[in-house]
Amino acid sequence: MFIQHSSDGSPRLVTSASDLTAASTCEFAFLRRVDARFGRDVEVPPDDDAMMERAARLGDAHEARLLAAYRAELGDGEAGRPGGVVSVARADSRDEAALLAAQELTVSAMHGGADVVFQATFFDPAQRPAGAEPGDPAIGFIGYADFLRRMPSGAYEVQDAKLARRAKVTALMQLAAYAEQLERVGVAVAAHATLLLGDGARSTHQLVDVAPVFRSRRRRLNEILLDRARATGGDGRRESAAPITWGAAGIAFCGQCEVCLPEVERTRDPLLIADIRVRQRNALVAAGYDTIDAVAELALRAAPPSPRALAAGGSRRAATVSAPPPVEGMAPAVIERLAWQAALQVDAGSAPIPPVRVVDPSALAAIPAPNPGDLFFDFEGDPLYREPGDNAFARWGIDYLFGMVDASEQFTAFWAHDLDAEREALEQFLALVAERRARYPDMRIYHYAPYERTHLVSIAARHGVGEAEVDQLLREHVLVDLFQIVRKALRVGSRSYSIKKLEPLYMGDELRDEGGVTNAAQSVTEYAEASALLGSESAAEQAEGRARLDAIADYNRYDCVSTLRLRDWLLRLAAECGVVPAPATLADDETERGEFALSPVAVALARHEVLAEDPRDRKAAALAGSAIDYYQREQKSFWVAHYARLLDPIEDWADTRDVMVVDARACVVESDWEAPTGRQRNHRRTLRLRGEIAPGSSLKPGAGIYLVYEYPPPEGLAGDRTPGSRGVTRPLVVLERHDDGVTVEELRSADVPEYDELPIALTPGPPPRPGQQKPAIEEWGAALVDAFDRGETFIDPVFDIMRRVPPRLEGGAPLVSPDSDEALLAGDGSEDRRMIGAVVASLRKLRHSTLAVQGPPGTGKTYLAARVIRELVEREGWLVGVVAQSHKVVENVLEGVVAAGLDPEQVGKAPQGGRLDPEAPLPAYTVLGTGDQARFLRDHRAAGRGAVVGGTAWDFANESRVPRKSLDLLVIDEAGQFSLAPTIAASVAAERLLLLGDPQQLPQVSQGSHPEPVDTSALGWLLGEHDTLPADAGYFLAETRRMRPELASIVSELSYDGRLHAHPSAGLRTVDGAGPAGLIWHPVDHSNNATSSTEEAEEVVRIARGALAGVLHEPGRPPRALEEADVIVVAPYNAQVERIAEALGAAGFSEIRVGTVDRFQGQEAVIAIVSLAASSAEDVPRGMEFLLMRNRLNVAISRAQWAAHLVSSSRLGQGLPASAEGVAALSGYLRLTERGRVA
Repeated sequence: MFIQHSSDGSPRLVTSASDLTAASTCEFAFLRRVDARFGRDVEVPPDDDAMMERAARLGDAHEARLLAAYRAELGDGEAGRPGGVVSVARADSRDEAALLAAQELTVSAMHGGADVVFQATFFDPAQRPAGAEPGDPAIGFIGYADFLRRMPSGAYEVQDAKLARRAKVTALMQLAAYAEQLERVGVAVAAHATLLLGDGARSTHQLVDVAPVFRSRRRRLNEILLDRARATGGDGRRESAAPITWGAAGIAFCGQCEVCLPEVERTRDPLLIADIRVRQRNALVAAGYDTIDAVAELALRAAPPSPRALAAGGSRRAATVSAPPPVEGMAPAVIERLAWQAALQVDAGSAPIPPVRVVDPSALAAIPAPNPGDLFFDFEGDPLYREPGDNAFARWGIDYLFGMVDASEQFTAFWAHDLDAEREALEQFLALVAERRARYPDMRIYHYAPYERTHLVSIAARHGVGEAEVDQLLREHVLVDLFQIVRKALRVGSRSYSIKKLEPLYMGDELRDEGGVTNAAQSVTEYAEASALLGSESAAEQAEGRARLDAIADYNRYDCVSTLRLRDWLLRLAAECGVVPAPATLADDETERGEFALSPVAVALARHEVLAEDPRDRKAAALAGSAIDYYQREQKSFWVAHYARLLDPIEDWADTRDVMVVDARACVVESDWEAPTGRQRNHRRTLRLRGEIAPGSSLKPGAGIYLVYEYPPPEGLAGDRTPGSRGVTRPLVVLERHDDGVTVEELRSADVPEYDELPIALTPGPPPRPGQQKPAIEEWGAALVDAFDRGETFIDPVFDIMRRVPPRLEGGAPLVSPDSDEALLAGDGSEDRRMIGAVVASLRKLRHSTLAVQGPPGTGKTYLAARVIRELVEREGWLVGVVAQSHKVVENVLEGVVAAGLDPEQVGKAPQGGRLDPEAPLPAYTVLGTGDQARFLRDHRAAGRGAVVGGTAWDFANESRVPRKSLDLLVIDEAGQFSLAPTIAASVAAERLLLLGDPQQLPQVSQGSHPEPVDTSALGWLLGEHDTLPADAGYFLAETRRMRPELASIVSELSYDGRLHAHPSAGLRTVDGAGPAGLIWHPVDHSNNATSSTEEAEEVVRIARGALAGVLHEPGRPPRALEEADVIVVAPYNAQVERIAEALGAAGFSEIRVGTVDRFQGQEAVIAIVSLAASSAEDVPRGMEFLLMRNRLNVAISRAQWAAHLVSSSRLGQGLPASAEGVAALSGYLRLTERGRVA
């Protein structure tokens, strides 16, 4: 931002997109710099970050490469003439006339039809923002768009060159700013904008997913700028006004930048406390604890942090810790941890050696006994390194030094000055480790923080070298992260737990000085400069380069020695506490995890991926190769996370889906241990567990779980052979789900002694075994390889999905139109069944391919499926399979088929687990025995009849249940939540596929990380970047009979490209006395709420009371008063579900259904109330991406027939998310608040 004076002398504040992102990052720092611009008495640090300067230089070079590529492709152009690349010289930003001339040249180039405009200049000298008062300065805008690319339509796409390898939110704000400027100067703007990333990739974003956040941030920027511009001193002058003060009401801060840090230290803000979060700081300040000293005093009112200090022979359940005073929105354990951390830091003062408290001596037992073969390891890496080469194939980042010392402090360094050398360094490192392990089988590799572990994995994956060896090191616990042990065992009176801050405790006289290279950022900068010097022709400069490398090596060696000394110091602490080091012997506890072995079929597909000429074949081969080992990766990912939870601090995984951190003080043993009776083998007890359930958790009755016990666990519950591991039970299941927890039956085998301890957490149970799915996928993949090898086209329905090609109909015919006579005839000649007829007619013509139908909420997807199946079975004699993610979904379709008129004897399914639920009504269809599917199909085929069989992917992949290609059609219901891998597995049973579903509903949760997106749903993959199914891929059901037009139009714009509309019958449904139809936004003021809000619960009660005064009118039915069953309340967090249920119950509305969105998918109600609970973006656990996920909002709002009420904090839409996904989610939410009525 700079101040410019217009021709009449009045000041103008000229802003840029960079100002918007700076203000979004830290308003306090931005406004301090604004104060400096006004000449106020304030000092701000200069921007002299060497890493940032280097990044800027590399960014300029990246931009120049892109410009050269465009010029080579399109040639130079001239403003006013079509074609070519027009470059606009950058004008002096203080020269208004020059800026306007540059903007005129930019506009002229676009109006003339230039292919590309480089450095397009925009200058808007006189915006009058909303809320401006007389005397306020105008706020202008200046910006330089890297590239504007002309589209075939004549519209221009904003393209920005960014060195980063992924889309950053600051870059997205720039795209939106330039798009807005294009509109201002009257140029048509493309609906999307693109980031040209440093690795050659293009990251394309729909402006509708970015612009709302940009507009919100721009309004906020103007607001705070005008507020500072209005400030004056006692003499009435702007320049004499006091600068913005730390803690100013309503001003956001980061607390970490060079402007914030001095103020944090000066005011002794609670942000000085190690590992405190801004949300926790705000809650403490709101409760009156506004300094680190005040927080430290809380420690005097709580027992010392010794959760494992038990009386000899005493019961853990009886051991209690006095709680600190409550702070709204914070758990007592968190308050206690922060209070004792603050107390230690206050006690430390300015002493050179910080105080230490051992809070968990048992955690020190995780340190293995010393071994003469031990290594102490540290990487040095440069994230800005770019391998020379074509921009489209550029590779970024390098770990240029693998450094380590042994127990005698002998230093070994493997240098890597390019990526080939990095591969060689990895091979040398792994060879050295293998040689030492041969001599010292129990040696360990110590490091501090997870960088070394994660980068060993990523380097091996990048080069395809040593993956099995690295995996073995991880599986056998060779790598030991001392940082995790420090975090669990100690409290240190230091603001940071970096190894540098711990060194005064154990380095003694060898404590590193401040000269030379002293931190990782300096190492990176020094390395870049050393590399440049080594490339010089000057001998002196080359010598200087070598000297700088020596300095980096000295820094790295010191870090390695520091890691060794830290290990030894921790061992001394353990001895003082009477803790014995872990046994030296390593054990591979891979009873479940198994070593990852890449399938030969996957290797063959990787070869064909490289050889394929058609890009669609390349992508399909890559997807297929990833699918082969899909289940292996899913299993491995689960077990890695499971065993990590037994070692890592709870706060690292407390927010993981299907985790509940147990509050032992609120739990009840409903029935204590009972001996086995009858055929039972296990002792059992029933626990009513209460605690904090992670957002997005399901934990339904029957869900598989583990119970986790703190270290040292009860005898017989060892969860991992790693020293210090928590204990874990055998897999259990949830008996009952409650708003505040669950009821479980815990089992104990006879050889495990009785214990009365309570678990500290409930964690997800093991994933189901894939059964015959993996062999089925491999069989399918082998057929694909065979076709590739023979040079033939692979004719297959799933391969068509992967290639995203239109359905293959007989003779190359197009899909049958619902408006055609053919559709009318196929649909029984009924006008309202034209879509059914079109689908039936197209399926009849389908040849070894896939047809898709996307059905948004209320469009009758299941109704259509049932009647399509009936037609094909009755008229064509087809054998049809129905598969879905769950038995319940399959059974719902089968019930619909019978209701549509098909003989129940022609519809069959085996019940889940082989037995019917004795409390559930008998199914309308034929109940099959496990494994009877093949006989059922064979008998009907022999009798010349069609039939329908239901099951899961486990059934259709199993050849003994459903023979290969025995089905004429496989219907995949809820295909928007059915991943590509199980789609392949099930598809081997059928000639054709019909995908039914909606990817805009709740997505399927995947455990693993896959090379290609085979965890994407089959229907979602077909849609690609579209929100709705392309017309040539299948059918979009565009009429909803659920939602009123006022609501349907909003849902349509949010999730369905505007294609969804209300059926006329929905418009005939009216409600008198319950408020207007559509979406109503209820902004509520509250603060410091994360997962529950009393204020929003009270508003929900008010809305519900008003809604129940309504009278429903439906055609053909008598009017009736709305009942509690007509209202549902949806909340994202279980804590808010509980809070709302209590408030409704207290108001006398105990029959209103309240739950998370998962509970209500597939249901509807006259009125839906959605409460979001969190006060602001800073308060949101798991990030805005979860809370405001468009799919979740879509499902919640689209439950309503008449009206959806959105209840949320008035501040929730402020702030800038940390990811592109978060920006898109927030934009969707803002669009809802803009479109909805404000209550």
